[in-house]
Amino acid sequence: MRVIVGYGSSQGSTAQIAERIAEILRDSGNTVDVRPVQEIDRPGDFDAAVLGSALHNQAWLPEAAAFLHTHAPVLAKKKVWLFSVGMSDGLPKPIRAMARSGQEKRIAQSLRGDVQPRGHRLFSGVCQPWQLPRAGSILFRAAGGRFGDYRDWPSIESWARDIAQDIKHTAPGR
Repeated sequence: MRVIVGYGSSQGSTAQIAERIAEILRDSGNTVDVRPVQEIDRPGDFDAAVLGSALHNQAWLPEAAAFLHTHAPVLAKKKVWLFSVGMSDGLPKPIRAMARSGQEKRIAQSLRGDVQPRGHRLFSGVCQPWQLPRAGSILFRAAGGRFGDYRDWPSIESWARDIAQDIKHTAPGR
């Protein structure tokens, strides 16, 4: 099957996750293109889509949300999976679950009605001091936040393998 893996990334972490998802899908025999959502002209040319975005203020980046909304009529007829990349695992443990739950709810509300994805996953990404304004970095540390790379590659890869299996079992002629 022909699959597009599209992403909105501000610092590169989401792009790297998209690249790894694409590798897994290719290893499963799919033809996969991976690119920023702004560079996807014809999503209808693909059989399936895996679309993701970095989260800023618990919402998808504007270009990724706009892509999803603009192409909703085409994507609604395709197999679509969504992923979001935030920094919840860098937050202090007492507020981590609350933040993750809040992110899930806000994402569901913002994406509701456009496309019914076969699945959505929220992954933690990379959070470094230089990615935040100085005051934000100070507040983050004062609240007990920890900077670092929180991408759970085994979880990301497992999810991508699940998508590959789903695609395989729903390929044309099956």
